[in-house]
Amino acid sequence: MLYMHTAQGNAMDMNSGSHMVYRLYTHIIFVTKYREKKFEDRTLNTLESILRLLCEKRGSKIVEFNGESDHVHFLLDYHPDTSVSQLICILKSGSSRQLKLHHPELNQFAWRKNALWSTGYFVCSVGGVPIEVLKKYIEQQDRPH
Repeated sequence: MLYMHTAQGNAMDMNSGSHMVYRLYTHIIFVTKYREKKFEDRTLNTLESILRLLCEKRGSKIVEFNGESDHVHFLLDYHPDTSVSQLICILKSGSSRQLKLHHPELNQFAWRKNALWSTGYFVCSVGGVPIEVLKKYIEQQDRPH
């Protein structure tokens, strides 16, 4: 990590790579298919571990994670070479497959498409929002017990 000072004198964490210094964060939300209430605390814990591992393998890092019974929020720190849309595709498919192995009760009935996630997602660059504010927002999600 490289630390740089802004004009106000505050230190901010920066990542560095070959011939570059960067700080890229994005807020991502995945929603369950049909907005079904599928998650409990234990499934969210498993999902968080799976997503962290998938991100780590692709040079990204989850800074904050939380969710409710029908959706999850996470704050992602990623490399400039990363295509966010491709990473989201990998995270959704990989997490769905692995989470169903750990929690078979998440599998759908035969007459329904066996998809965990809705086809859409929310992604937003968070360059203008203080990271601590966004982390607090994600922490305050009404996580099921």
